[in-house]
Amino acid sequence: MLDKEVEKTVDRRNIVKLVVSQFLINLGDVLINPKVTLPWLLQSLGAPLYLLGWLVPIRESGSLLPQLVIAHFIYKVKVRKWVWVLGSLIQSLCVVVIGCAALLLEGASAGWVIIAALMVFSVARGLNSVASKDVLGKTVVKNKRGRVTGWSSSASGLITIGIAVCMLFFFESLQGNVGFYVWGIVAATLIWLLAALIYSFVQEPLSEVGDKGTNLSYVFKELSLLKTDSVFREFVIARSLFLCAALSAPYYVLIAQQDSENSVLILGLFILASGLASLLSSPFWGLFSDYSSRKVMASASLLSAFTGVALFFTVKLFAETSFATLLVVVLYFVLSVAHQGVRIGRKTYLVNLGEGNKRTSYVSVSNTIIGFVLLAMSGISLLTYSISLESLILVFSLITLAGVYVAIRLPEV
Repeated sequence: MLDKEVEKTVDRRNIVKLVVSQFLINLGDVLINPKVTLPWLLQSLGAPLYLLGWLVPIRESGSLLPQLVIAHFIYKVKVRKWVWVLGSLIQSLCVVVIGCAALLLEGASAGWVIIAALMVFSVARGLNSVASKDVLGKTVVKNKRGRVTGWSSSASGLITIGIAVCMLFFFESLQGNVGFYVWGIVAATLIWLLAALIYSFVQEPLSEVGDKGTNLSYVFKELSLLKTDSVFREFVIARSLFLCAALSAPYYVLIAQQDSENSVLILGLFILASGLASLLSSPFWGLFSDYSSRKVMASASLLSAFTGVALFFTVKLFAETSFATLLVVVLYFVLSVAHQGVRIGRKTYLVNLGEGNKRTSYVSVSNTIIGFVLLAMSGISLLTYSISLESLILVFSLITLAGVYVAIRLPEV
């Protein structure tokens, strides 16, 4: 009886530490968001426009592609929270480099330094991604894992709203000024360091140690999971199709910027929409995921697809009206709500799908495949040379609908 009480106490403490550390990481992500803030920073520094198109693919693929190799070294680590801590420390150093580039450089040189720092940042994020799901599965019981992600996202959304409100009140003085962003970089650096410190106190049981990491040729054998495990294969297909919802997000910002001269005001509105979405929807998606992560993925992706369709008709019908920009921001809020659901649902589903090193294999294989798929799907953006931005979003929405169908067919875990 006493042992059970001790286990419950440890479980609660671990949940608090995981929620707080993940909250800090989510808050830091707001300051170097490749969909909103980094494009604004590069544009303010006068960086070449072609660099903007690489932000999302580098940020996402850079953290996903190396995970199969990362996992095979993690197999030899007994206490895997230290892998997460290492990733956070490296990310904090990359954030420092981005801040120095914004303060000391401009034009193409600033853009390329930021891109290079983002590459290293993304690879380091791969360490966090592989380790976090393993640590979550080992330290929190199955029916509470979804809410850990949900509450951390909600808390970061609250702080994000505060940042956005400040920007909206002072947008005139901030217009064209990157100095305030440098201070944000300083805050982000401290945020990542604090997150690493808190995560280091998580009480994690020892992992089983395998010898898979001794031979990199085994990396490619792990891909056989896609052939032998039908449920995992269907999950990867569904997740690949869900990418279209995330890829469409930057185009909402671009459409709004086309009709406005106040770039900081637009930036603040979109950050506010993102923060509100996290604050209001994440706890719901987290609790819903503990009930059925499969249904969360299906319903949230369906919502994102309908949002894209609504955006298409909004631009076609109200492009010349004064409130078109506000409508786009509202639709971005709905898209962000849906994105939170897809993200929390698929993370919870994958953590619950396997145990031990098999879970690590699931995470690394799926993320590596998604990295390649993301690069391939980024090519869809080339359609902007022949169709409008709203038409491209409509294409993304139709592909997302196929993901809804696949998610519905997945079994419960």
